[in-house]
Amino acid sequence: MLRRHLLAGSLALAAVPAAAQNWPNRPVRIIVPFGPGGPADVYARQLGQELNDVLKQQFVIENKPGAGAVVGTDIVAKAAPDGYTILMMSNTHTTNETLLATRPYSLMKDLAPVAPVNSSDLVIVVNPEVKAKTLQEFIALAKAERGKLNYASSGPGTPYHMAGELFKAMSGTDIVHVPHKNSADARNAVIGGHVQMMIDAVTAMKGHIDAGQVRALATTGDKRSTVLVDVPTASEAGVPGYEATIWLGIMAPAGTPKDVIERLNEEIAKVIAKPAIREAWAKQGAVPMTMAPAQFETYLKGDIDKWAKVIRQAGIQTQ
Repeated sequence: MLRRHLLAGSLALAAVPAAAQNWPNRPVRIIVPFGPGGPADVYARQLGQELNDVLKQQFVIENKPGAGAVVGTDIVAKAAPDGYTILMMSNTHTTNETLLATRPYSLMKDLAPVAPVNSSDLVIVVNPEVKAKTLQEFIALAKAERGKLNYASSGPGTPYHMAGELFKAMSGTDIVHVPHKNSADARNAVIGGHVQMMIDAVTAMKGHIDAGQVRALATTGDKRSTVLVDVPTASEAGVPGYEATIWLGIMAPAGTPKDVIERLNEEIAKVIAKPAIREAWAKQGAVPMTMAPAQFETYLKGDIDKWAKVIRQAGIQTQ
């Protein structure tokens, strides 16, 4: 009987692919192609710590911003496909597939989908010195002073840039895009009064709204944010049908063993399912996302197609 159990256990272990058995046996790099302080950086660090605790290996966060997330993404695209270098990505990447004509990689050819992480609404904010108290008043001000108002973003192709250009197209306004090196710099520019407006992640901007450093005019979801319940949606406040979000996900170099991708997907799903994580994210306005790798691949392709249509119809350019 004992010998039969030992044999069965050996066969079960042999059935587990070798790559998944051994991974990870050394530190894993999570490349964040954005600067410190933004949602991608914050949630990469939280996810990395959770995975470190479970898998007993370090998940090291490396911020590699530049060129609208292209610099850091290219590092991962060219990394060894062994599961030890992965990418924290966002819808910046799906818009860049259309927005940036020249890139050193192709997202869906050179990287493999692993798992989504979360999504959140954005919020349209202005510096308190701006006279407009509502979104309709801001639109009227922008139309009266065409080309004189500015909006900040963390760079071309980022959700903040896309949300700004979509807002301009749908509201009929002419507001000048002022790209920054990262979202923290863009945020500080609005708080400091150097730039009038920004469309930023609720998760990153809520504290500044509560502190009175910026004025919230509208959120960008299809319904009101659960953490900014007194702020109307843009659709309610004067731009019918306007909707924009930011979402985050994980990709790996193309050719990474399938069983490693599936293992990582499963471990990320377990982290996201933790009640403490869900409760903390709910307070921040972040909504957990869970998909199998194949489902995430379909989601990415759909988002690329969606933004390709928006970019072409609105005539959005990098600058």
